[in-house]
Amino acid sequence: MYRKVVVANRGAVAARVIAALRKLGIASVAVYSEADRNLAYLAMADECHAIGSAAPAASYLNQDALLDVVRRSGADGVHPGYGFLSENAGFAARVIDAGVGFIGPSTRWLEAMGHKTRARALMAAHGMPMGASSGILSGSWEEGLAAARAVGFPVLVKPATGGGGIGMLPAHGEEELAAALERAASLARRSFGNAELYLERLMQRPRHIEFQVLADRHGAVRHLFERDCSVQRRHQKVIEESPAPNIDRGAIMETAGRITGILAALGYDNIGTVETLYDPAAGFSFLEMNTRLQVEHAVTEEVTGVDLVQAQIRLAAGERLDQVLPAGLAPQGHAIEVRVYAEDPKRFLPSPGPLRVFRPPQGEGIRVETGYAEGNTVTPFYDPMLAKVITRGATRRQAIARMREALGMFVIEGVKTNLAFARQVLDDEAFLAGAIHTGLTADVLARR
Repeated sequence: MYRKVVVANRGAVAARVIAALRKLGIASVAVYSEADRNLAYLAMADECHAIGSAAPAASYLNQDALLDVVRRSGADGVHPGYGFLSENAGFAARVIDAGVGFIGPSTRWLEAMGHKTRARALMAAHGMPMGASSGILSGSWEEGLAAARAVGFPVLVKPATGGGGIGMLPAHGEEELAAALERAASLARRSFGNAELYLERLMQRPRHIEFQVLADRHGAVRHLFERDCSVQRRHQKVIEESPAPNIDRGAIMETAGRITGILAALGYDNIGTVETLYDPAAGFSFLEMNTRLQVEHAVTEEVTGVDLVQAQIRLAAGERLDQVLPAGLAPQGHAIEVRVYAEDPKRFLPSPGPLRVFRPPQGEGIRVETGYAEGNTVTPFYDPMLAKVITRGATRRQAIARMREALGMFVIEGVKTNLAFARQVLDDEAFLAGAIHTGLTADVLARR
């Protein structure tokens, strides 16, 4: 097992990983940019190191600065969290070359699955259904246009690496495509250090269903069921839940079994999430695979009782899957997560500023994950997510009721937030009925 781990991330992500390390008795090393020097997550760590100025390229994407912290701290492990360098095979290779463990899949899987088009080719070769898509674009307008015509409009422009909905932009016709390609490349370069793009056929109002998997270094793979991440704005997930409502359990379990079988045959070896799109007529089609923790992993934890971060760390240290997971797991009850953002609730633009009041909710069946505390400042340099609120209930209705109660108790002053909008979605008749899809929030906004 690791002795000391550098958490190469920030905010709520770092706080979640540090908490898991503490439970395992592992010393934690936090890093911070100049903009984050006073954030609450730093007080949780055993030691803290500055890594640069506010810009991500100068701090959380600065591999040299992070590796310098690894050397100076004497750490024997690096946990990348999610986002930033979590799926960067080059960074993982440099960590390993330094004689330090990378807490994630082997670099070959970061290369194969962390790169979206390679993952699609690999999964398609093993029988996973696919929607129409292009290969990596060279950057020329002529090639991009030809690829879009081949895939068929409307298309979705997507970064080949990274996640979180960053850089995903729709183009419904040729007039939108040039601007979407330019902006997506800029966002991908700034957020992930890689400007490669590809195109997918944009499905209208599908369900976004993802499957959580865990694998060890000894050939075993298991799934921990599914999460429904269909409630999105601009391809950014807003509300997630597990189990997925109103989809046949047999079809879900068949797909989960197919995914597990493919990954076992390939030899996958740590945590991962397979994302799919679901259409009642066409079934499940592969979207991408994330070779890391997901923001929404907490809903799986709430219905299975498994601490996924601890499991990931233990598997990376070489433990067997049957040592980490109990036999006979089945989802119990229902869990929902709402992402709370510092953003203008009308224009949905970031709302940086001081957190003059920041009082997260507490109570039975309520869980909050955040890297902020009252008195901190939300800066414009990073994702504006303030916290994740997770509620659990015996039924979906009970989980929703607890979420409404929790959001009503959350007191935030100093920045604008999406709390009112989240409550509006929770009250929507279609959401309450489980008739959800990726266009639901647009419908809710239209009913304002």
